[in-house]
Amino acid sequence: MNAPTSPSVLLVDDARDMLELLRRSMNAMGLTPFTANNVVDAIEVLEHGPVDLVITDLNMPEVSGIQLVRYMGEHFPHIPVLVITGYPKLEDAVQVMKLGAVEYIVKPFTQEELREAVERVLSSLAARTTEAPAPEQVRESFHGILGRSPAMQEVYRIIERTRNNRATVLITGESGTGKEMVARAIHYNSAFAAAPFIAVNCGAIPDQLLESELFGHMKGAFTGATTSRAGFFQAADGGTLFLDEIGNASPAVQAKLLRAIQDKEITMLGATKPQHVDVRLISAANNDLLAMIRQGTFREDLYYRLNLINIHLPPLRERTEDIPLLVDHFNHKFSRELGKKPLRIPARILETFAGYPWPGNVRELEHLVHRLMILKDGAVDMDDLPAHMKMPAPHTPTPNALVSLAELERQHILRVLESTGQNKTRAAEVLGIDRKTLREKLKSLG
Repeated sequence: MNAPTSPSVLLVDDARDMLELLRRSMNAMGLTPFTANNVVDAIEVLEHGPVDLVITDLNMPEVSGIQLVRYMGEHFPHIPVLVITGYPKLEDAVQVMKLGAVEYIVKPFTQEELREAVERVLSSLAARTTEAPAPEQVRESFHGILGRSPAMQEVYRIIERTRNNRATVLITGESGTGKEMVARAIHYNSAFAAAPFIAVNCGAIPDQLLESELFGHMKGAFTGATTSRAGFFQAADGGTLFLDEIGNASPAVQAKLLRAIQDKEITMLGATKPQHVDVRLISAANNDLLAMIRQGTFREDLYYRLNLINIHLPPLRERTEDIPLLVDHFNHKFSRELGKKPLRIPARILETFAGYPWPGNVRELEHLVHRLMILKDGAVDMDDLPAHMKMPAPHTPTPNALVSLAELERQHILRVLESTGQNKTRAAEVLGIDRKTLREKLKSLG
């Protein structure tokens, strides 16, 4: 397919007379029309040529227009969809708008109504293109996420590309890097922002309860189930379900998650019939899921279903150029909360921060600034920093004695434990991680 010089429109309708009418209307508007009388042919056109707008009927044999809208939301989220139908139903209109359609008009319509709808869509598309940041433009923040580093610019870019479709997203990164903030940014900057956002920490719910919490249960499904109760999937219907620490899910939960993704159906505990759910699933993991697959503790088929789009959040030690921006943000945030003047943080302190490994990442930095704001007025000096931050750095290894990043992390955690008198609760607080994560790190690092 040759690239058209004017905006191109793909017209999809099983009625040939309507298809011809639409084609003539597009020509009269100075647009380049492509036609398809079924969804399969439409997808082929989409995959082989540039298309700026899709206009589709809803009621078509074999594969419906609703399915086409869903497919485009997953694979072509940048292409707007205008839906036309001769059988208007409110529930259909709601459904296609949730799936990403931007306009919905009812047959019979006048040429003027069609023209106005197409112009609105194309004007909106042009505005988005104009407003999009230039490639060289550097963002400092995105929906509460902070960072000027190249790694964070890539995170913002992926969020922008994924926010308006229903593709599954897997967010990876160490504890404290801000995975839930990214999930919220995807949801609240999407067309589904008005729908529910439900966050679930799979690591904080006991194995025997997680299945019931996610999928719900019927009365009598187990001892203590005195009433029926919907789960998080039902609560998130039409919106986003964020599953943090997905690696903690049991094999039984993993199997049901796979079915929920594949079939968009869940079955409550004790129920005999499945129910349909329309949920955008975003997951997060701070452990190595590929290693878990090799160990046989995580399903490979589920991993690839969850990981259609991957967003990796770098640890703070790999984006130290963002530390001054983060410090300034937390400084003003806590000054407002506590009714105090912002602290003065000299360059020497920032240099110390840049050389510190931050095993608890952004969360650890936030906790430190909060602590300083509570305890200090005026300028911060070296004596105000925790003891482990002022300890001399480990001996720089010679080229023949290089150690892994894991070994450096182990050394640092041991230093913090030493400075806190082996108090694991206090050490976890200093590191900006919870006690469970510290215990897991100590176990894995040996």
